[in-house]
Amino acid sequence: MLETITAVLVMLIAVVISGPVTRMLPIGVPLPLVQIALGTAIAASFDFEVVLEPEIFFLLFITPLLFLDGWRIPKQGLFRDAATILELSVGLVIFTVLGMGYFIHWLLPTMPLPVAFALAAILSPTDPVAVSAITSRSPAPKRVMHILEGESLLNDASGLVCMRFAIAAALTGAFSLSAAVASFLWLAVGGIAIGAALSWLVNQLKSRISKRFGEETGTQILVSLLIPFGAYLLAEHLGCSGILAAVAAGVTMSYAEFTGMAGGETRLQRDAVWNAVQFAANGVIFVLLGEQLPAILSEAAEALREAGQEQVWVLALYVVAITAALALLRFLWVWASLRLTLFRAGRRGEPKRVPSMRLVAAVALAGVKGAITLAGVLTFPLVMNDGSPFPARELAILLAAGVIVLSLIVSGIALPNLLKDLPLPPETADEREEQRLMAAAATAAIRAVEAAQHRLAERSGDPDLYAEAAVDIMRRYRDRLERVEKPEANMSGMRNAVERELRLIGIRAERDEIFRRARAQRSNDEVVRRLVRNLDLVEARLTR
Repeated sequence: MLETITAVLVMLIAVVISGPVTRMLPIGVPLPLVQIALGTAIAASFDFEVVLEPEIFFLLFITPLLFLDGWRIPKQGLFRDAATILELSVGLVIFTVLGMGYFIHWLLPTMPLPVAFALAAILSPTDPVAVSAITSRSPAPKRVMHILEGESLLNDASGLVCMRFAIAAALTGAFSLSAAVASFLWLAVGGIAIGAALSWLVNQLKSRISKRFGEETGTQILVSLLIPFGAYLLAEHLGCSGILAAVAAGVTMSYAEFTGMAGGETRLQRDAVWNAVQFAANGVIFVLLGEQLPAILSEAAEALREAGQEQVWVLALYVVAITAALALLRFLWVWASLRLTLFRAGRRGEPKRVPSMRLVAAVALAGVKGAITLAGVLTFPLVMNDGSPFPARELAILLAAGVIVLSLIVSGIALPNLLKDLPLPPETADEREEQRLMAAAATAAIRAVEAAQHRLAERSGDPDLYAEAAVDIMRRYRDRLERVEKPEANMSGMRNAVERELRLIGIRAERDEIFRRARAQRSNDEVVRRLVRNLDLVEARLTR
């Protein structure tokens, strides 16, 4: 037990230092690669061995991350590009399984075809964490990122389902297409329904309890942390997809948020907790991958020697060939999907906006492999039904790990170069929507203050006091309305930037003075914390 705790602490320390190490490197190296390198260093420096149980790995790390992705992904973009996302998350997975399955079997004849299909299936899901880390240095268009995020939410399930069927075919020697389709529908529909229903029921119950007995922030946060695990375990217990259940629970959670059930303090603290969970889980996943790499390489090399293959270096050629074939298949599918989208848009009478081939190539290279691939390949069975060893298991694990690392390296180098100086479409729709929302919110606030002013004044018996306060508050809201509805009143976008810069300077000066007085023990600690928190919130709003 003490060894396990030590291993966890060491990996968390590696996650903590990975950020500063990445920023100190002279060239732009993706954060996941640094974390993998730190994991490999841990394996070489410490005696403990981390036994990676795939079921526990999925539950503890993948489930909360998928839940959070479903919670935070923009729903309007998700449904707007639903056809494209389904083409990538289902169609591309099937295309990859078929194409790569035959290619891997041709490249490695000793690997049976069902095992090659299983390996191809688990190589099909993409890793949004790695893509986000890489594209953060050279931003991609928001719509493209939303499509990639939506793809990664769904292709995990489709890839794992295809892998299960391939493994079953390898174990039994039989495959039924009708049974596979029926099973896929049950896994997908059942998982989505269970996750959505559980999340909705929990939020309804939580809301009723809060309205009756008051809201406790700690309880609200803990409940949000437990929902994805409950959805995953319940779906898996009923034979459905726990991964899709976690995603559906997250999407439902976002709609529950729109009801305004949680208080402002709860939302602020919950976001902070979930940001910490996301950072830790993402980092530990890649540190674990690096820690497993030496053992994976050793076992695969030993298996090859036992099979009479002494030239272990050829494994690197296999990894390069598989990675290149995956990128080629993805490029072909993305290009064909784009043509189909443009054709549908033309039939609807919409103007055709043909993106550059650089952007198509960037989307193709964004198919980085990651945690799902590693955890999935480790679930390959150890033995066949007759008790004999499962064929090429160690080789499949090594190839999957090699493709993960190589795809990270290639994308880390190529993606920033492809996206650099790429003309991005203006994101005017989001700005207009923000202005409309701000105007509507200010109008509602003015009406509410006007109505409350008279009601509260009559109750207090001092109407002048409420009238003066209401006039001051409504003037601020009307100023906001004027800035939103008449941008020329704000002179220019440059004026906005200058005003924001000066406000930030003022806020930092306020905070420095408060801290100076606190250090001199001239102010109450509780008052200091409250004032600093208010300044932090304003600064966060200005720097978003």
